[in-house]
Amino acid sequence: MVAAEGECNELPAEGGAQLISGPGKQKFLTRDAGALFVLESKGNWQHAGFHLSTSIAAPPLLSLPFAFAALGWEYGPIMLVLGALVTFYAYNVLSVVIEELANTGRRHLRFRHLAEDILGKGFGRAVGLIQLIVCVGAAVALTLLGGSSIKIIYKVYSPDGDLKLYHFIIIYGLAIIITGQLPSFHSLRYIDLLSLILTLLYSFLVTGASIYLGHSDKAPPKDYSLSGSDTQKVFGAFNSLVIIATGYGNGIIPEIQGTLAPPVNGKMFKGLIVAYAVVCSTYFSVAVSGYWAFGNLASGNIFSNFQRPDGTSLVPDWLIVVPNILVILQLIAVILVYSQPVFDIFEGKTADVQKHRFALRNWFPRLVVRSTYLSLTTLVAAMFPFFGDVAAIIGAFGFTPLDFVLPMLLYITLFKPPKRSIKFWGNLVIVVVYSLVGIFGAIAAVRQIVLDTSTYRLFADV
Repeated sequence: MVAAEGECNELPAEGGAQLISGPGKQKFLTRDAGALFVLESKGNWQHAGFHLSTSIAAPPLLSLPFAFAALGWEYGPIMLVLGALVTFYAYNVLSVVIEELANTGRRHLRFRHLAEDILGKGFGRAVGLIQLIVCVGAAVALTLLGGSSIKIIYKVYSPDGDLKLYHFIIIYGLAIIITGQLPSFHSLRYIDLLSLILTLLYSFLVTGASIYLGHSDKAPPKDYSLSGSDTQKVFGAFNSLVIIATGYGNGIIPEIQGTLAPPVNGKMFKGLIVAYAVVCSTYFSVAVSGYWAFGNLASGNIFSNFQRPDGTSLVPDWLIVVPNILVILQLIAVILVYSQPVFDIFEGKTADVQKHRFALRNWFPRLVVRSTYLSLTTLVAAMFPFFGDVAAIIGAFGFTPLDFVLPMLLYITLFKPPKRSIKFWGNLVIVVVYSLVGIFGAIAAVRQIVLDTSTYRLFADV
């Protein structure tokens, strides 16, 4: 089998060499430890569905009622539906592009290599950098969210306790460091199945809590008007579009497809069906129920709406504690999934494919490098605890180009549909529209950070 440089169609036994090729060249070899040890191609379509569900349907969906608050009933549901349709289409298109290249002997396991093959080295490097920012940013933001969920539980049972947010972030980071030693993407398959189940459970519990509180006499007055000046409404709308883009964001489709055992044709489509069954059943229930219950008072993290500022619960304590426990557990899986492309890079630089993956020569560097990386992401999360702003930045600069723009651009470049065809213009319209959304969303995200700088403090207890 032939494959793109650094990648393979059928991975050899650990430590083996293989025939590889790149644009205009072919040579024998590579010692691609990342492909062999991290992105091992052993999975089936069910495993892809588990990975996709974990990477898309994650706790940032708890911000969707907040996104609705800046869009209202008129545009909130429309943008949520549109986001689902566009990303499902984009991910399927990206999968088709990868399959087409694989059928010609150029199977790609990494986003940056895929972009380099079709668009050139410059694009490949840019995509690699953007994806790295997404993966590192997701690890930071989600570690912060995990620590926040632990703090919420702590405040339920100890409202006057002295522990601060950064204490819980550090505790959570230790758990991530331990679980981060699982060797490969494929080894996460059943953890990601559990993640899928946890997502369904906490989403339905949050929906139930919103409906319960919305019908109680403790509910805030329901106001669905768009608040603020015209300028604030415009920036708020674009910020909300970025939050929705982040909610549907993935950024690692080629790496997930790379975990599939060849031949891969059709497997990703089945996996996407699984993932979007989870996405649709959770996103819409949380977004609609949360916005219905809290209106324009919906918080960036809906759990904040279940408590008064003094920490007093507005719903039964178990409706706060149980969903947060499920969120804490599921976030571990999400962080590990987004760490795999980073671990792939580390493994490629430090591992020896002539040794077994658990040999001391490979195990010890893996332990040191991964532990150092996850310690740094935990430190950053503890130092800069502003999840909403971080999520918006990741969506604007990362998920929007990788998930809403690049798949269609790759498709147009590779398949070259006639310029008068619906395929050409449909894909081009998506590229242009979501490029503008990304640009204006980035401006809105930066503006929000500037507005919030007065509240920023290192290791703040927010």
